[in-house]
Amino acid sequence: MQTTAKLNKLRISPRKVRLVADLVRGMNAGEAILQLMHSPKKAARPVKKLIESAIANAEHNQKLERASLVVKTIFVDQGQTLHRWTPRAFGRASAIHKRSSHVTVILEGDAAEQKKSEKKISEGTAEKKTVASKKEKA
Repeated sequence: MQTTAKLNKLRISPRKVRLVADLVRGMNAGEAILQLMHSPKKAARPVKKLIESAIANAEHNQKLERASLVVKTIFVDQGQTLHRWTPRAFGRASAIHKRSSHVTVILEGDAAEQKKSEKKISEGTAEKKTVASKKEKA
């Protein structure tokens, strides 16, 4: 099963964010977070938070195990560009392009792991129901 998380309008140049994205592509999600924690790049922190968000989505929405998640795809697209001007000599001006990025992470988890966790949950609720029904009868 796949889980997606997106980060839009990150005010870091896509070229710089792609360096970090290439670092974690194909890694286990836990290993990717460890790798990003120790990376000196500015883009490492928002990408780490994005992967953590994708992990939370997978655990909550699809009941996948954290250990089975792998960074299947991570890509960086160019976002909005802010155009600014800086003064130069002789009354001229030069353009400054402040670029932003859109980052998308797709995590893939093992569906077999999901089924195991669902069975455990359903067995636990069945036991609770039988105990509750015995108490009602008494």
